[in-house]
Amino acid sequence: MTITADNKKRVVIPGAKPGDVFAVIQQDENHITLARLQSPPPLPSAKPTKAQVTRALKQSKLEFDHTWNELRTVTREP
Repeated sequence: MTITADNKKRVVIPGAKPGDVFAVIQQDENHITLARLQSPPPLPSAKPTKAQVTRALKQSKLEFDHTWNELRTVTREP
């Protein structure tokens, strides 16, 4: 199989898919080895929905048991 680079030094690798990552190992001036690396894990989905956020907050074990005024007096320096 022969592959030709274009003006921008790009080549098309048969069997490669968009997003594939390869390690390039130059053995000498005339020999280059490509090794396909493991695909990166998929990115998390888009922002959570309002319902998901509300559910997560209700299931949280954190509870706020002070009023804002009490919190201000506790956290401000005298």
